[in-house]
Amino acid sequence: MVDRVTLDEAKELIAAAEEKANEIDNPMVITVANDEGNLVAQHRMDGAWLASVSISRNKAYTSAALDMPTHELAEPSEPGNSLYGLQTTDEGRIVIFGGGYPLERDGEVVGAIGVSGGAVSQDREVAEAGVDRWEALVDGA
Repeated sequence: MVDRVTLDEAKELIAAAEEKANEIDNPMVITVANDEGNLVAQHRMDGAWLASVSISRNKAYTSAALDMPTHELAEPSEPGNSLYGLQTTDEGRIVIFGGGYPLERDGEVVGAIGVSGGAVSQDREVAEAGVDRWEALVDGA
């Protein structure tokens, strides 16, 4: 079994994501979850929307639960496609728009990051800063 994302690692990802959110001048809520989608750490920047607390957590949950980025669920869940209605399942926790990414170590999902607070493109940009930091940690940088 591969080790899950730790609290110290989660703090580093949050710091990297927050730095990017500050660069684009958009307060965000940044969540890191373990491989089961359970909360490891969450950070709400000053001025970030209250609704983003649950949205970011659900993005992380979705990425961990389905082992994929949340933006990859948009098209398959459109009317007429194979996953239509997916967002209505799992007690409404599944998010089908961007901002959630799985975190892998040795080819296994060990956690996920979810970001909410801006346009989807901004959420993705900030989350990707966290993913980039994760990849540097895994590579030993």
